[in-house]
Amino acid sequence: MNVRIETTWKEQLKEEWDRDYFARLTDFVRQRYQTTTVYPPASRIFAAFDACPFDKVKVVILGQDPYHGPHQANGLCFSVNEGVDLPPSLVNIFKEVSADLGRQMPADGNLERWARQGVLLLNATLTVDAHKAGSHQGRGWEEFTDAAVRALADGRDGLVFMLWGSYAIRKGEFIDRSRHLVLTAPHPSPLSAYRGFFGCRHFSRANAWLEAHGQQTIDW
Repeated sequence: MNVRIETTWKEQLKEEWDRDYFARLTDFVRQRYQTTTVYPPASRIFAAFDACPFDKVKVVILGQDPYHGPHQANGLCFSVNEGVDLPPSLVNIFKEVSADLGRQMPADGNLERWARQGVLLLNATLTVDAHKAGSHQGRGWEEFTDAAVRALADGRDGLVFMLWGSYAIRKGEFIDRSRHLVLTAPHPSPLSAYRGFFGCRHFSRANAWLEAHGQQTIDW
Protein backbone atom coordinates (compact mmCIF):
# COMPACT_ATOMS: atom_id res chain seq x y z
CA MET A 1 0.00 0.00 0.00
CA ASN A 2 1.40 3.39 -0.98
CA VAL A 3 0.98 5.75 1.97
CA ARG A 4 2.16 9.33 1.62
CA ILE A 5 4.01 10.03 4.85
CA GLU A 6 7.46 11.35 5.77
CA THR A 7 10.12 8.83 4.74
CA THR A 8 11.63 7.98 8.13
CA TRP A 9 8.16 7.31 9.54
CA LYS A 10 7.21 5.30 6.46
CA GLU A 11 10.16 3.03 7.21
CA GLN A 12 9.47 2.82 10.96
CA LEU A 13 5.81 1.92 10.42
CA LYS A 14 6.30 -0.28 7.35
CA GLU A 15 4.81 -3.34 9.06
CA GLU A 16 1.50 -1.48 9.51
CA TRP A 17 0.83 -0.72 5.86
CA ASP A 18 -0.12 -4.26 4.86
CA ARG A 19 -1.94 -5.28 8.02
CA ASP A 20 -5.63 -6.07 7.75
CA TYR A 21 -6.73 -3.36 10.18
CA PHE A 22 -4.94 -0.68 8.15
CA ALA A 23 -6.62 -1.79 4.92
CA ARG A 24 -10.02 -1.59 6.63
CA LEU A 25 -9.12 1.79 8.12
CA THR A 26 -8.03 3.13 4.74
CA ASP A 27 -11.28 2.01 3.13
CA PHE A 28 -13.33 3.60 5.90
CA VAL A 29 -11.48 6.92 5.82
CA ARG A 30 -11.57 7.15 2.03
CA GLN A 31 -15.33 6.52 2.06
CA ARG A 32 -15.91 9.18 4.72
CA TYR A 33 -13.95 11.82 2.77
CA GLN A 34 -15.97 11.00 -0.33
CA THR A 35 -19.39 11.24 1.35
CA THR A 36 -19.16 13.84 4.12
CA THR A 37 -17.02 16.61 5.58
CA VAL A 38 -14.02 15.20 7.42
CA TYR A 39 -11.25 16.99 9.33
CA PRO A 40 -8.40 17.65 8.90
CA PRO A 41 -8.06 18.10 5.13
CA ALA A 42 -6.93 14.80 3.61
CA SER A 43 -3.50 16.22 2.78
CA ARG A 44 -2.97 16.91 6.50
CA ILE A 45 -3.85 13.49 7.95
CA PHE A 46 -0.19 12.65 8.56
CA ALA A 47 0.94 16.24 9.21
CA ALA A 48 2.30 15.42 12.67
CA PHE A 49 4.69 12.86 11.18
CA ASP A 50 5.57 15.00 8.17
CA ALA A 51 6.55 17.94 10.39
CA CYS A 52 8.65 15.87 12.78
CA PRO A 53 10.75 13.01 11.35
CA PHE A 54 11.31 9.96 13.55
CA ASP A 55 14.95 10.67 14.28
CA LYS A 56 14.24 14.33 15.12
CA VAL A 57 11.60 13.68 17.80
CA LYS A 58 12.50 14.99 21.26
CA VAL A 59 9.09 15.42 22.88
CA VAL A 60 5.77 13.63 22.27
CA ILE A 61 2.44 15.26 23.16
CA LEU A 62 -0.56 12.96 22.79
CA GLY A 63 -4.03 14.22 21.98
CA GLN A 64 -7.19 12.21 21.43
CA ASP A 65 -9.24 13.47 18.48
CA PRO A 66 -8.85 16.21 15.84
CA TYR A 67 -10.95 19.33 16.30
CA HIS A 68 -14.29 18.78 14.57
CA GLY A 69 -15.26 22.39 13.86
CA PRO A 70 -14.69 24.26 10.56
CA HIS A 71 -11.12 25.39 9.80
CA GLN A 72 -9.74 24.14 13.14
CA ALA A 73 -7.94 20.83 12.66
CA ASN A 74 -4.58 21.04 10.89
CA GLY A 75 -3.20 17.59 11.64
CA LEU A 76 -1.25 18.54 14.79
CA CYS A 77 -2.89 17.83 18.13
CA PHE A 78 -4.18 20.92 19.99
CA SER A 79 -3.02 23.13 17.07
CA VAL A 80 -5.04 25.47 14.84
CA ASN A 81 -4.00 27.54 11.86
CA GLU A 82 -3.27 31.26 11.97
CA GLY A 83 -6.43 33.34 12.06
CA VAL A 84 -8.49 30.66 13.83
CA ASP A 85 -9.82 31.39 17.32
CA LEU A 86 -7.89 29.51 19.99
CA PRO A 87 -9.83 26.53 21.38
CA PRO A 88 -10.15 26.53 25.21
CA SER A 89 -7.66 23.68 25.74
CA LEU A 90 -5.03 25.46 23.68
CA VAL A 91 -5.63 28.70 25.62
CA ASN A 92 -4.93 26.75 28.81
CA ILE A 93 -1.79 25.19 27.35
CA PHE A 94 -0.48 28.66 26.51
CA LYS A 95 -1.43 29.90 29.99
CA GLU A 96 0.67 27.12 31.53
CA VAL A 97 3.60 27.89 29.21
CA SER A 98 3.34 31.53 30.24
CA ALA A 99 3.19 30.74 33.96
CA ASP A 100 5.94 28.12 33.72
CA LEU A 101 8.42 29.99 31.55
CA GLY A 102 7.32 33.64 31.72
CA ARG A 103 6.44 33.74 28.03
CA GLN A 104 3.84 36.02 26.51
CA MET A 105 0.73 34.45 25.03
CA PRO A 106 1.41 33.83 21.31
CA ALA A 107 -0.49 35.61 18.58
CA ASP A 108 -1.76 32.42 16.97
CA GLY A 109 -2.34 28.76 17.73
CA ASN A 110 -0.31 27.12 14.99
CA LEU A 111 1.99 24.72 16.82
CA GLU A 112 4.02 23.85 13.76
CA ARG A 113 6.75 25.98 15.31
CA TRP A 114 6.94 23.35 18.07
CA ALA A 115 6.82 20.45 15.63
CA ARG A 116 9.77 21.81 13.65
CA GLN A 117 11.84 21.75 16.84
CA GLY A 118 11.14 18.08 17.51
CA VAL A 119 7.74 17.99 19.22
CA LEU A 120 5.53 15.22 17.81
CA LEU A 121 1.95 16.49 18.21
CA LEU A 122 0.07 13.24 17.75
CA ASN A 123 -3.63 12.59 18.09
CA ALA A 124 -4.68 9.01 18.85
CA THR A 125 -7.29 9.26 16.08
CA LEU A 126 -6.18 11.15 12.98
CA THR A 127 -9.55 11.95 11.36
CA VAL A 128 -13.07 12.92 12.46
CA ASP A 129 -16.43 13.73 10.87
CA ALA A 130 -17.44 17.38 11.09
CA HIS A 131 -19.26 18.22 14.32
CA LYS A 132 -19.08 14.60 15.55
CA ALA A 133 -16.40 14.20 18.19
CA GLY A 134 -15.00 10.68 18.37
CA SER A 135 -16.73 9.57 15.18
CA HIS A 136 -13.64 7.80 13.80
CA GLN A 137 -12.60 6.13 17.05
CA GLY A 138 -12.41 2.35 17.11
CA ARG A 139 -11.70 2.10 13.39
CA GLY A 140 -7.97 1.36 13.60
CA TRP A 141 -6.31 4.72 14.09
CA GLU A 142 -5.57 3.89 17.73
CA GLU A 143 -3.68 0.76 16.72
CA PHE A 144 -1.70 2.74 14.17
CA THR A 145 -0.76 5.53 16.58
CA ASP A 146 0.08 2.98 19.28
CA ALA A 147 2.57 1.53 16.79
CA ALA A 148 4.09 4.99 16.30
CA VAL A 149 4.44 5.59 20.05
CA ARG A 150 5.89 2.13 20.53
CA ALA A 151 8.42 2.70 17.73
CA LEU A 152 9.64 5.80 19.55
CA ALA A 153 9.59 4.23 23.01
CA ASP A 154 11.53 1.16 21.83
CA GLY A 155 13.71 2.68 19.13
CA ARG A 156 14.84 5.90 20.77
CA ASP A 157 16.22 6.88 24.18
CA GLY A 158 15.86 9.99 26.31
CA LEU A 159 12.55 11.25 24.94
CA VAL A 160 9.94 13.25 26.85
CA PHE A 161 6.33 12.07 26.72
CA MET A 162 3.66 14.53 27.88
CA LEU A 163 0.47 12.63 28.68
CA TRP A 164 -2.48 14.86 29.56
CA GLY A 165 -5.68 13.25 30.73
CA SER A 166 -6.62 9.66 31.46
CA TYR A 167 -6.87 8.67 27.80
CA ALA A 168 -3.31 9.76 26.97
CA ILE A 169 -1.98 8.31 30.22
CA ARG A 170 -3.46 4.90 29.38
CA LYS A 171 -2.07 5.09 25.85
CA GLY A 172 1.43 5.59 27.24
CA GLU A 173 1.36 2.90 29.90
CA PHE A 174 3.87 0.70 28.08
CA ILE A 175 6.58 3.41 27.84
CA ASP A 176 9.74 2.43 29.73
CA ARG A 177 10.19 5.06 32.44
CA SER A 178 13.82 4.04 32.88
CA ARG A 179 14.60 5.18 29.33
CA HIS A 180 12.27 8.16 28.92
CA LEU A 181 10.77 11.00 30.94
CA VAL A 182 7.01 10.49 31.19
CA LEU A 183 5.11 13.54 32.45
CA THR A 184 1.43 13.12 33.34
CA ALA A 185 -1.24 15.65 34.26
CA PRO A 186 -4.98 16.22 33.91
CA HIS A 187 -6.20 17.29 30.48
CA PRO A 188 -5.90 21.04 29.69
CA SER A 189 -9.63 21.22 28.99
CA PRO A 190 -11.51 23.83 31.08
CA LEU A 191 -13.27 20.88 32.72
CA SER A 192 -10.06 19.55 34.25
CA ALA A 193 -7.18 22.04 33.89
CA TYR A 194 -7.65 23.34 37.44
CA ARG A 195 -7.25 19.83 38.84
CA GLY A 196 -3.52 19.80 38.17
CA PHE A 197 -2.70 20.78 34.61
CA PHE A 198 -2.13 24.34 35.76
CA GLY A 199 1.09 24.25 37.72
CA CYS A 200 2.37 20.98 36.24
CA ARG A 201 5.38 22.82 34.78
CA HIS A 202 5.82 20.22 32.07
CA PHE A 203 7.45 22.66 29.68
CA SER A 204 10.32 23.64 31.98
CA ARG A 205 10.70 20.05 33.16
CA ALA A 206 10.94 18.86 29.55
CA ASN A 207 13.60 21.43 28.77
CA ALA A 208 15.57 20.55 31.89
CA TRP A 209 15.53 16.89 30.83
CA LEU A 210 16.61 17.71 27.28
CA GLU A 211 19.42 19.94 28.49
CA ALA A 212 20.62 17.26 30.92
CA HIS A 213 20.73 14.81 28.02
CA GLY A 214 22.73 17.12 25.75
CA GLN A 215 19.81 18.13 23.55
CA GLN A 216 18.69 21.54 22.34
CA THR A 217 15.77 22.77 24.43
CA ILE A 218 12.38 23.67 22.93
CA ASP A 219 11.42 27.31 22.42
CA TRP A 220 7.88 26.94 23.71
